[in-house]
Amino acid sequence: MTTTHTPSKLACAIILALSSQTVLADQPATSAQTTTDKKVERIVVSGTPAGMGVRKIDASYAVTNIDAEQIIKLSPKSTADLFKAVPGVWVESSGGESGANVFVRGFPGGGDAPFLTLSLEGSPIYPAPTLSFLENSSLFRIDETIETMEALRGGPNPVVSNGQPGLTTNFRLKRGSEDTQGLFKYTTSDYDLQRVDAVLSGEISDDLYFMVGGYVKSSPGIRDAGFTSEKGSQFTVNITKELDNGEMNFYTRQTDDHGAWYLPTPLNVNGIDAEYTQLGTLNRQATIYTGPNNDAHQVDIGDGRGWNGHVSGGSIKLEFDNGWSFSDRFNITKGDANTLGLVPAGSATTLGEVADNGQSATGAATGTTYDSDTPVQQVGRWVVLKEISSFTNDLAFSKQFEDLSVAVGYYTASTSANDWWSLGNTAYHVLEAGGEMLNDITCNESAEGCDFNYDINSSGDARTNAFYTTAQYKLSQDLTLDGGLRYESHDVQYSVDEGLDGIINKTVDYDESKTSWTTGLNYSINDDMGVFARVNRGYKMPYFDDFRDNYVAYHQDGEKLIKEVTQAELGYKLITQSTDFFATLFTNEVKGDTFVSRPDVPAEILTNEAYGVELDYNFNHESGFSVNLNTTLQQTEITKSPKNKGKEAQRQPKWQVRVTPSYDFEVDGMYATLYGTLSAVDDRFGNNENTVTLDGYEKVDLGFILEPMEGIKLQLAIDNLTNEQGITEGDPRNADAPNGRYIMPRTTRLSVSYEF
Repeated sequence: MTTTHTPSKLACAIILALSSQTVLADQPATSAQTTTDKKVERIVVSGTPAGMGVRKIDASYAVTNIDAEQIIKLSPKSTADLFKAVPGVWVESSGGESGANVFVRGFPGGGDAPFLTLSLEGSPIYPAPTLSFLENSSLFRIDETIETMEALRGGPNPVVSNGQPGLTTNFRLKRGSEDTQGLFKYTTSDYDLQRVDAVLSGEISDDLYFMVGGYVKSSPGIRDAGFTSEKGSQFTVNITKELDNGEMNFYTRQTDDHGAWYLPTPLNVNGIDAEYTQLGTLNRQATIYTGPNNDAHQVDIGDGRGWNGHVSGGSIKLEFDNGWSFSDRFNITKGDANTLGLVPAGSATTLGEVADNGQSATGAATGTTYDSDTPVQQVGRWVVLKEISSFTNDLAFSKQFEDLSVAVGYYTASTSANDWWSLGNTAYHVLEAGGEMLNDITCNESAEGCDFNYDINSSGDARTNAFYTTAQYKLSQDLTLDGGLRYESHDVQYSVDEGLDGIINKTVDYDESKTSWTTGLNYSINDDMGVFARVNRGYKMPYFDDFRDNYVAYHQDGEKLIKEVTQAELGYKLITQSTDFFATLFTNEVKGDTFVSRPDVPAEILTNEAYGVELDYNFNHESGFSVNLNTTLQQTEITKSPKNKGKEAQRQPKWQVRVTPSYDFEVDGMYATLYGTLSAVDDRFGNNENTVTLDGYEKVDLGFILEPMEGIKLQLAIDNLTNEQGITEGDPRNADAPNGRYIMPRTTRLSVSYEF
């Protein structure tokens, strides 16, 4: 499609792009075409029964929408990195493309993403939000096949779909239309990234459309490991069939993508900065010892963290003459999500303190002699092999009765995980990038290593069945009341062999149920403006690791492993052709949260309260200027805890601000865009005791897009322009150790694309 780049048409194009979510799953993609002299209506599917959709201006909750063009400008290095653009969300994505830590609205947590559900086409990709060494974003890669993302915090979340009380992000794939369209894109970088993306979409036959696309990539990593530590590929197919009274959609997403696991590093050793990584050619291959017989295993730590599997699914949506609507969505996920990494164990020291002779030691790989002043650190060779699978199905019937609309639904999910772990295998290594292990240190050369090993072999299966109903009633032309109920039963069977001695020493047979609810009011001040209020109560049901880490508590009272979340929201919204603004006040209480810093350490059980405000603002001017602002101000408090009552929740800032301005203009007849992002975050505490302070920081990103001719686009993106050395977390396994994980160092990426 040819575009004439004048400022007024550009503004309209941006507005249409922002409204890409108007393409409902039960309508053809071409229905999103809207004349530029009419107000664009944005439709969201998050928070609705089986994704049946509601006008964003009518929604009695706050939803953040990020479309494909915005994703390009944000240039996220991982899926979790994109979540930074969502108000109320704090993301630590400095560990690599997998293994992020995602916090929501001050909910407590020690890492991973216990209150995040990631969905594709409205279906959860894996019902367990977090297992040890696995959170939802690790199973998903962003590429050019993504059309838009919706992010819903709180709201009706506890009632519909997976029943997630925290954050639900829903990605929607691009779809085909009658016009054949395609994109080819090559990307490189100053860290030798080589990546090719491609997408093609069009019509197979009448009312049958396709989209295929994916990528291949490789690089030594943003933190250079000295070998190809980042490599992967992905292929996606999306087929849509339009029916006389609805549509059918099927997709599959095959992914094999792995990258280095970046871990906390010493903060008190010269030369160790944001570009440092423990992993390198001298230590990637290792021998670990497991079980009571110290069985030897050869491992390649260079495999890092990643996902090798598929996410597949589909949906059918129908409208009947009697006013009833039907929707069913399903998803199947299956594959391996393994983690291998070099994990620091305690503080850095010098070789003279640990060498057998108190003076020197030799490198295990090179034979180099290191003197007593050489900085060294214990590093564990951790191996986690995780085979997972899940199946979800969500069906719903709905009907409009004049001023009353109702929906009833049934959601079911089966989840499994088979794990094999060996955590420990600790040995002293030279403290330099890719530093080798040392000989002449007794514990390095023993099968037991320098510290404890925690080895397990476990199998778990869980099943969830939930019945839910929602209703909405127009009390007047401008005032709407809605509510919902969800009854959920959750059962888990789980067994663990701790020690790899062939003896199952922990077994679980668990069955509990809970009823969640939500109710909200929405008042339309006028066609562009409204206010809403909502209260809800939901639950986070326990999965396999919750039982292993809290096995005694499970036998005493298994219901206590369920986390109860109560929330209230009050919001204001404004949606016009040029402005999209939500301001939301929130307060919540999370009861029964459990935090385990590392295996064999007793769990801390606490109750957490938080309140704050979220600002989500988008402005697009016909001059070509646009800006996005998202801000979160919050206060947290641990209200019940054996030792930390009155403290703030760990690792979450009191405030964070993210501003992304953009300006579109012409230069020598070429269309250009200059954009940037300023991020600023407050200090945080690295532990619940509030004894470790993580300093706040500011980060600047800058980008430039140039279209020298029709269909050709060049993009230059600089991340962390000033090379800020911010810290996202301390050492979660040793809170008092002077270790921390830096944000990613400055990087520059260049891409060239052709679109037709």
